[in-house]
Amino acid sequence: MRVGVDVSPLVQTKAGTARHVRGLVGALRGRPGLELELLSFGGRRPASSVVRDAIWYPLALRRGGHGLDLLHCTTFRGPSKSRVPVVLTVHDLAILRYPEAFPRWHRLYGRAGLRRTLRAADAVVAVSELTKEETVALTSVPAERIRVVPNGVDDVFTRNGPAADGNYVLAVATLEPRKNLSRAVEAARLAGVELRVVGARGWGGVDTQGWIGEVTDTDLAKLYRGARCVLYPSLYEGFGLPVLEAMACGAPVVTSRGTAMEEVAGGAAVLADPLDTSALAAGIAEAEKRRDELVPLGLERARAFTWTRAADEIEALWKELA
Repeated sequence: MRVGVDVSPLVQTKAGTARHVRGLVGALRGRPGLELELLSFGGRRPASSVVRDAIWYPLALRRGGHGLDLLHCTTFRGPSKSRVPVVLTVHDLAILRYPEAFPRWHRLYGRAGLRRTLRAADAVVAVSELTKEETVALTSVPAERIRVVPNGVDDVFTRNGPAADGNYVLAVATLEPRKNLSRAVEAARLAGVELRVVGARGWGGVDTQGWIGEVTDTDLAKLYRGARCVLYPSLYEGFGLPVLEAMACGAPVVTSRGTAMEEVAGGAAVLADPLDTSALAAGIAEAEKRRDELVPLGLERARAFTWTRAADEIEALWKELA
């Protein structure tokens, strides 16, 4: 079976979507009877995004089906018509829930093309049950066409290894509005702890105290291991990979109640109202107090999420369609 896989997120970002593509492709590559053709276009510049969304996905990928048995687009962008079966992955629907938090072009695409593209797909992969529910509610894709396949944890994120020095709480997030970093800063102040923020500069004019920029995965693992706890108070996510990465590194986690992160944490994290800075500060204190309980729970929970497991489920879906 020859499958075209859209790997464009690898040139667009280093955040969760890119981790998903890298982890999944790595686990699928070299499997017997499976040939992957990696497809990509453009770079990180805004002009590339416009051309990619307006021309490459709807037209070039539509015409590029010759010789493929199936096309898998690793985000909700893809062709609305294709010569071969199409699978789309939905990571979240923040573009529809919080359009004001995104650049203008992304808002336009969300209004004009997202629903049509998802409805045209032969199957949709959602990374969590919450994302499946959101896809049904916001795009009217039938639930029976949606397969939930959770993300995995990269091998670099383990408890064994060096830890960063210092007495700090860690937040991992792209600097963008829905990551709720201003409340993270205030919660850390109320808790009387240093906050370190790791992530790429994003959009929406967001800046924050404690930001140290992007770091390598090896250094990120060190920061996870050395943290008093990891604070992930995002207002909306489709999954929340930093929750799993932190738990895999032996860090207690505080994250947002009533979100996909609660689903991912599975009872192994402290949950708090992300709109209440006092609750987040109390969550930091609780995570430190319950560290001996939360660390083993987190390690066990993280072990359930592997890229091999995700790849097995994706390959099974491909075989059903092709």
